[in-house]
Amino acid sequence: MAGQERRIDDTMLIREAQRGDRAAFEELVRHYDQAVLRLALHLTGSEHDAQDVYQDAFLKAYKNIGSFRFECSFYTWIYRIVTNLCLDHLRKKNVRKEDAPVAKDADGGEYDLLDQVADGRPGANPERDLMRRQLGARISGALQKLTPRERMVFELKHYHGLKLRTVGEILQTTEETAKNTLFRATQKLRGALADMR
Repeated sequence: MAGQERRIDDTMLIREAQRGDRAAFEELVRHYDQAVLRLALHLTGSEHDAQDVYQDAFLKAYKNIGSFRFECSFYTWIYRIVTNLCLDHLRKKNVRKEDAPVAKDADGGEYDLLDQVADGRPGANPERDLMRRQLGARISGALQKLTPRERMVFELKHYHGLKLRTVGEILQTTEETAKNTLFRATQKLRGALADMR
């Protein structure tokens, strides 16, 4: 029921935002800002890039709220904006490979996240933390080998727990295509991680 209530709540806020009510739009942003930032951070692997994507996404949403047609939820719509921005970002990054060696990339983004997780536990085992970080870096490295679209599907499904139907909606494709992309991504990751042993 909570999801249903949120949808009704969002619908009201969107209608007000479409009439030019800035406070209503800011309320919508508050509902989704953490989810959007978390998604951008996962997809870009860098806090700095994630902040840029986050700001661009809400700016784009603000400019385009008038054309929102209620054919999908606001959540799907804002996730679509974020994933498109991240796809552009990852494609540009692929072009400028020399800027971003994998080790540095993993270091910048993923280590920070894993450090925060590790530090949260009192009397944590430093050896286990090191293993976690090494594994995190290996997974990051393996994720770099995926195409931007494969990476999106994998991240949305596994890190954000979204159903493949929703992933398809966000990427404006079918559930079947999302499923095939996920299968390819998983095969590639298995191969990449096996090579690293």
